[in-house]
Amino acid sequence: MQLLTLGINHHTAPLSIRERVAFDAQSIPEALYDFRRFLRSETALASSEVTILSTCNRTELYCAANETISESLLREASFSWLSKSQGFKHHDLLPHIYALPQSEAVRHAFRVASGLDSMVLGETQILGQMKDAVRFADEVGALGTCLNQLFQKSFAVAKEVRGSTSIGSSSISMAAAAVRLAERVFGDISAQKVLFIGAGEMIQLCAVHIGAKNPKLVAIANRTQERGQELTDTLSNQGLMTESIRLSDLPLRLAEFDIVISCTASTLPIIGLGMVANAIKTRKHKPMVMVDLAVPRDIEAEVAQMNDVYLYTIDDLGEVVKVGMNNRQAAVGQAEAIIENRVSSFMHWVETRDNVPLIQTLKTHGESLQQVELDKAMKKLAKGDNPEEVLHALASGLTNKFLHGSMHALQHTQGPDRELLLKLLPELFRTNSPENK
Repeated sequence: MQLLTLGINHHTAPLSIRERVAFDAQSIPEALYDFRRFLRSETALASSEVTILSTCNRTELYCAANETISESLLREASFSWLSKSQGFKHHDLLPHIYALPQSEAVRHAFRVASGLDSMVLGETQILGQMKDAVRFADEVGALGTCLNQLFQKSFAVAKEVRGSTSIGSSSISMAAAAVRLAERVFGDISAQKVLFIGAGEMIQLCAVHIGAKNPKLVAIANRTQERGQELTDTLSNQGLMTESIRLSDLPLRLAEFDIVISCTASTLPIIGLGMVANAIKTRKHKPMVMVDLAVPRDIEAEVAQMNDVYLYTIDDLGEVVKVGMNNRQAAVGQAEAIIENRVSSFMHWVETRDNVPLIQTLKTHGESLQQVELDKAMKKLAKGDNPEEVLHALASGLTNKFLHGSMHALQHTQGPDRELLLKLLPELFRTNSPENK
């Protein structure tokens, strides 16, 4: 079994690269189909297992091949597909890529699920994102036994790490970091108007943290107004002044808000430089804080060059969440020890699966030898031969047939191979086992 994880993340690639490599949720099913087709054409694989994990901080391909294929060929084919599908030239993407084979791929999956490879150490959002990736792969038939076992074990390891260590304690979430950045500019934000663009999990988390500061107004703009209204109603029930607005009204309404936090699944920016410039002019250059949590970005990068706009990206928030890292280093060590132990266990399972064809062959061969001797015994009994003599002949025949291969190998093998056989055969036949004495 050949395992491989290939991808980029916030450690290896800047936001400008990550947003170009990222897959939106709607495109992943077709991408999984295309990836498997590409592997078949490039490597002659009859079957393969693939999963795509794409988040704000990483895009990763997980592969498992049941047939004999070199790690290098699987890696090259996977990289070629990723480059081609996302519109990159090989040399532009290659410096940011990591390729992790076999136990390294397993270790990486366990670390990702446990929050050890996240921008926010110990965060739990990645676990839900991994489960979504598994569900997508399962729905299109791209998730086989090996990858399914890998991810299920990853989820179990994540649960064990969080239950046995304090890896998530004292951490600052991305949502809390967004609030801190806004407070750097405005201090107390209770007098500010806040606009959330989007209504997904990240926006909901941000809304909780912002809501705790009791801002003057919280508005939600979302592509699906019904979903935006649901979040608006939730915040209203918490005693906040709220409003639901249309995305199409953003150019007219943007100037009203002091803090704008955006995280949508749009593949193109929804707030451009011209829109923000008009808003700042209308605000008479009163400062505005904009937090772009989306990958690809929702807000054009050029907005950061404006004097009266404080634009923060997800990478900027990553610097804030490093606070408290020293307090969690002991927990990291404990988590890594748990993961290392579970990696060994999983690789033993993989190796055992690789032996299944040989085991099946040996079993079939043994059953055929058994049947030959049984047929002989049954014929002798049918002729009226002495049953005791028939049983002795059956036992002798089976013994001779099962030992024939080993005896033949000993007689015709020389040098180091013979020495190895002399060591292995007593173990194979358990000649020193108590039950044989």
